[in-house]
Amino acid sequence: MAKKQESNQWQRNQLWEDEINLLKGIADEAGLTETVKWGGIVYTYKGKNVVGIGGFKEYFTLWFFKGVFLRDEAGVLVNANEENTKSLRQWRFNHIREVDRKLVLQYLLEAIEVEKAGLEIKPEKKQTVIPALLQDAFDKDNGLAAAFQQLTPYKQREYCEHIESAKREETKLSRLEKCLEGILQGKGLHDKYR
Repeated sequence: MAKKQESNQWQRNQLWEDEINLLKGIADEAGLTETVKWGGIVYTYKGKNVVGIGGFKEYFTLWFFKGVFLRDEAGVLVNANEENTKSLRQWRFNHIREVDRKLVLQYLLEAIEVEKAGLEIKPEKKQTVIPALLQDAFDKDNGLAAAFQQLTPYKQREYCEHIESAKREETKLSRLEKCLEGILQGKGLHDKYR
């Protein structure tokens, strides 16, 4: 799957080859270090992600990993994925003529300053909501409750969400029964696939 995604990204980048090379040249001028992450072009400052460059079907783009902290005086940045990112901002271009070299360099230099300042949005801690069926099982078996508490918060959430996401009560009960052994063994719901 990852190879297919990398291949698709490469094809999209080929579509915008001249445009991406222009953006790469500006990033080099800003003193950033080019690398490849997640199959795409990423520029870093002292090992920290600053900006990515890539092509899509309809546009090519710069995405600033900590773009939320940029002043964006030109009003060019958008949050491309509101549900999943608090910090990332994207600058989209439809044609090479839209690339203002001086303005792009200004944004890149400001992004480096943001990185130097150590600004970041800390991820919100997710609360684990224990389904009533699972809580009933804990109330009946202290050993089960103790085993559950020994699991990492991530593994606890996996079990809770798996049980609670079932629509029908009998499905929730069936899932609960299947989860009990894994909890008692200290295993996560999907450990066998990792």
